[in-house]
Amino acid sequence: MIADPARRGRALAGFYAAVAPRLFHDLAESALPAGDGAALERARAEWECFALYACVRGLVAAGGFNRETGAAIEALHEETLGSLEPGAPETAAAAGRRALVARRYAEYGAIGQEGGAAGAATVARRLGEAAARHMAAHADPADALAELAGALHEQLVEGATEAVRAAE
Repeated sequence: MIADPARRGRALAGFYAAVAPRLFHDLAESALPAGDGAALERARAEWECFALYACVRGLVAAGGFNRETGAAIEALHEETLGSLEPGAPETAAAAGRRALVARRYAEYGAIGQEGGAAGAATVARRLGEAAARHMAAHADPADALAELAGALHEQLVEGATEAVRAAE
């Protein structure tokens, strides 16, 4: 594993950039309800949150929950969501994107903690259902979308964990 937490987070951001868009393409082709360009972009923004959350879970699985992991998570976010130049104002779009990520992390984190050890068996499904609701927005998401989103999320967690552990 990369010893420097910031480098670890940036390396995982590279993994995210390579893998998450391809997984979204698979999800969109297989399970997203038909919609216009705005619906696809909304679903892509929701997938971004869900995929980043998977990467955070991978960092924690690989290195535990500690200061170093926190620094790696910050570096991951700086690399994927962008960092501000000192004194530069944050655009409304960037602020909205960060706020959406924060809201989804809070929601997904609460889902992950529900049910204790017994809930661990269904966490992928429950996370997939929540993400599917957001991706489908006002439409009732199909079970296939929830199932595929949950499965892809878990694969991304496993891939992120392995990517972090194998990196040097």
